[in-house]
Amino acid sequence: MLLPVFTLKLRHKISPRMVAIGRYDGTHPCLAAATQAGKVFIHNPHTRSQHFNAPRVFQSPLESDVSLLNINQAVSCLTAGVLNPELGYDALLVGTQTNLLAYDVYNNSDFFYREVADGANAIVLGTLGDISSPLAIIGGNCALQGFDHEGNDLFWTVTGDNVHSLALCDFDSDGKKELLVGSEDFDIRVFKEDEIVAEMTETEIITSLCPMYGSRFGYALSNGTVGVYDKTARYWRIKSKNHAMSIHAFDLNSDGVCELITGWSNGKVDARSDRTGEVIFKDNFSSAVAGVIEGDYLLDGHAQLICCSVDGEIRGYLPGSAEMRGNLMDTSIEQDLIRELTQKKQNLLLELRNYEENAKAEVSSSLNEADGQRGIIPANTKLHTALSVNLGNETQAAHAELCISTSNDTIIRAVLIFAEGIFLGESHVVHPSIHSLSSSIRIPITPPKDVPVDLHLKTFVGYRSSTQFHVFELTRQLPRFSMYALTSPDSASQPLSYVNFTIAERAQRVVIWLHQNFLLPEDTNIQNAPFQVCFTSLRNGSQLYIKIKLSGEVDEYHSVHQKLSADMADNSNLIRSLLVRAEDARLMRDMKTMKNRYMELYDLNKDLLNGYKIRCNNHTELLGNLKAVNQAIQRAGRLRVGKPKNQVITACRDAIRSNNINTLFRIMRVGTASS
Repeated sequence: MLLPVFTLKLRHKISPRMVAIGRYDGTHPCLAAATQAGKVFIHNPHTRSQHFNAPRVFQSPLESDVSLLNINQAVSCLTAGVLNPELGYDALLVGTQTNLLAYDVYNNSDFFYREVADGANAIVLGTLGDISSPLAIIGGNCALQGFDHEGNDLFWTVTGDNVHSLALCDFDSDGKKELLVGSEDFDIRVFKEDEIVAEMTETEIITSLCPMYGSRFGYALSNGTVGVYDKTARYWRIKSKNHAMSIHAFDLNSDGVCELITGWSNGKVDARSDRTGEVIFKDNFSSAVAGVIEGDYLLDGHAQLICCSVDGEIRGYLPGSAEMRGNLMDTSIEQDLIRELTQKKQNLLLELRNYEENAKAEVSSSLNEADGQRGIIPANTKLHTALSVNLGNETQAAHAELCISTSNDTIIRAVLIFAEGIFLGESHVVHPSIHSLSSSIRIPITPPKDVPVDLHLKTFVGYRSSTQFHVFELTRQLPRFSMYALTSPDSASQPLSYVNFTIAERAQRVVIWLHQNFLLPEDTNIQNAPFQVCFTSLRNGSQLYIKIKLSGEVDEYHSVHQKLSADMADNSNLIRSLLVRAEDARLMRDMKTMKNRYMELYDLNKDLLNGYKIRCNNHTELLGNLKAVNQAIQRAGRLRVGKPKNQVITACRDAIRSNNINTLFRIMRVGTASS
């Protein structure tokens, strides 16, 4: 639990997310923040020690505590930290849309001043991967740049969209920091130096990122969502009607695990458990929170959590003592328990009222057989869902379509859909007019990005005259490439650009992948490789061709043949063991055990027969592919005469024996293995 230990009232407005703390002389922590009119102020109260005596509440700090730095441009990002370890004190880094300034506050001079053509929307300071010196890494217009203390550009790469947030975190637990990048295309990308090692898709612009501990990190979105990831797995997330202005990791209960501290646009500050997202502390400011940081501002050897509002109010918090935390936690637990029990009571009362109304309906139905008026539906009513592609018409654009229908003459009164990143506010309600009610409903869905989405459905089912409805809840996943329609190949409009690559999968696995990730018609029958499929994007009409050619089939069939032979040998040994046990049970007149052993033998024999059939089919295909390879070698030999013919055939056999496919192709083309 956090306890407020000091309060400051500054006469300067603070820009959101533009707050940092640093020891610019190597000893005293000072607060730096961007303010209006292209200025940065630095608050240093340590020149007057009386400011930090009891009661540690300061309503009117002297103007001499605050120094102003003129940037003469709108500040877009700001941070502080060690840029040159040899100096022993921190640097202040200020980014604008055209420049990056590394400022030596102590000596009132520049470390460096660099033009950045792509702008600086976000900044982070620290070590990255195997790069030994600390880097000031900025993110701008689809680009990332890292500068050392001399202004040398030691790191540069590109990313998918405009960068809005950066953080350094040991994502893969290898002891080295990776770069987390949040951008406008709703993606969180993880860079191991200039290589992307992971990518997570969210539902809105990622406005803030912060490392917590290990591979765990917090994030905030522009729609009011905050949450925690551990590597690529999302632990939890919550959504608020307010915007998360700043997030920070701080251990407020001294258990060695950081909680996620969030400052909100309505002035609220809350701390949530990194494991569950449960609120364990909250406080309020009179205006929006501008930033949340930490530092030993009191110089008492303990780091304080420091929260700043846009109006210049600054509060410092310390974790309370164990006894005080226990008392406050007990009170909080009691309040939460009362709140939870009250909510349960309301839900139970509502459920009881519904039961009473249904009971009245049953009595009424026995008299006038009017079940439909109260919403009672047949017990065997089922809900069916189907996803398909609708190519649209003159009045409606092409889209994916969700069809929901009932199994009888009941009607669908309304459908409520919850889904990430598809609908505004992540929910969508379909409420047909009373004149168009039916047992089925079609809902257009237009996902903006190619990501799989879970559709959580709540469907209200009853009769036309019903006043109460039965609610069906189910979940259906929208495939990743649902906005692509299977079409006939058009040679005139084939894409000019393409990419070739080899995958270590059988053609049947590719067909399964196509069925799982595209909305294919039910009667679609994709033949075994080689094959070609064509898809048309429902967004812009562009075409996507996927062509599969066989490669390495002989090796694959050899591998399967060896595995099947090994499985059959294992099963043969098991048969002998089961037969001995069954006969032992018969001699001991243990008929129950004997019966069980013979049943196991029967099942195992069926598996052996099925395995034998698979092995026969595999062997037949293997022979066919070996025959094709041998015929290709013979044709390559016939292109030569005399001794070169025999040399080509022998060299091809050697290449097959050594499993060197590239050499085999080269020999067939040019007659020799040497390039």
